[in-house]
Amino acid sequence: MRLKDLEIFVVAPPAPGWGGRYWIFPKLTTETGLVGYGECYATSVSPQVMIAVIEDVFARHMQGENPENIELMFRRAYSAGFTQRPDLTVMGAFSGLEIACWDILGKARNRPVWAFLGGKMNARIRSYTYIYPSPSEENANFWVDVEATARAAKRYVDMGFTALKFDPAGPYTIRGGHEPAMSDISRSVAFCAAIRDAVGDRADLLFGTHGQFSTPGAIRMGKAIEPYNPLWYEEPCPPDNLLEFAAIAQHVHVPLATGERMSTKAEFGMLLRAGGVKILQPALGRVGGIHEAKKIAALAEIFNAQIAPHLYAGPVEWAANIHLATSIPNLLMAETIETGGSFHQQLIGHTIKWEEGYIIPPETPGLGINFNENLARAHPYLGDKLHLEMQEDPCDYRHGNKFQGGAPAPMK
Repeated sequence: MRLKDLEIFVVAPPAPGWGGRYWIFPKLTTETGLVGYGECYATSVSPQVMIAVIEDVFARHMQGENPENIELMFRRAYSAGFTQRPDLTVMGAFSGLEIACWDILGKARNRPVWAFLGGKMNARIRSYTYIYPSPSEENANFWVDVEATARAAKRYVDMGFTALKFDPAGPYTIRGGHEPAMSDISRSVAFCAAIRDAVGDRADLLFGTHGQFSTPGAIRMGKAIEPYNPLWYEEPCPPDNLLEFAAIAQHVHVPLATGERMSTKAEFGMLLRAGGVKILQPALGRVGGIHEAKKIAALAEIFNAQIAPHLYAGPVEWAANIHLATSIPNLLMAETIETGGSFHQQLIGHTIKWEEGYIIPPETPGLGINFNENLARAHPYLGDKLHLEMQEDPCDYRHGNKFQGGAPAPMK
């Protein structure tokens, strides 16, 4: 069994675009005709450039290889060009291709991917979602509207969710970490208070930030939200400041979570050794794939840390997350786009089940999905923007910060 052909789908989800502006899905085919699908979550270059990177990584390190040899192919890509260090773009390309290899291996042996990762540790997986607006409330003001967000939180809890994420803490910019505006702190406290009042103890609050604060700024924000007992405080400082998380944790009594922008066990290992973070959020389409994420989960066990796979992408990464989550003993929960996402589920033939706050691991071979190529081709991404883009303007300390969270505005 050898890897032979590659095809790449770049898909734009319909508005409102929960999960980003586009998703990149590589499709691998073996000489025997077996097909596997993966997803690349790397957003720092255009889709056109990323396609070229994926093609090069495949041709250089994987074409003609047995898909079983995942460790060998990883070491080739990780070491390419005298690197042997985390490289976001190359690892993003490899991650999607690696996930497709696991899909092929499961289909070849007629077993789900989780069966090769240690078996079924978790028969169901606790899930969480961002608090998204209902269709009637889809507008930029929703993301700073305390009452609308609290109503939406109650709606999700009534559906069965036991954990909800929201990010009212101000803009994430291309600049270094900043001190939050006092209005950002006040709004964040108001969000925590209103959501806690709406859901009581029926759900955990997951306070999302996006690496926007200086270390003192992160401490100020963290201490302000402490009274509402969030389950986590996500990425409070820039992800390239790995040692600063420990400094924040010394002063803030809310568990810190991070990892969506990190790549490979090298970065997560440094984070664990530094201390302060006990909730890791690898994005499997970026971190190096399923096998690398399994290693990170094992490292986390040693430090009594838990795994909460991140998802702001498409349904194939979600499927990969589910197989990892099924197999590990230190799972906290897994992110979903609402109950799976309408367009997400259409792309995979409604093959992953969500029930009363939990994801049910698939029993069918490979990733357990039926990828709809016709639907993917019918929704190509034709724009020139990146999957996510950060604000260039600095934090506004005078007029307040209004920003659209959750998903980018639909393209005009």
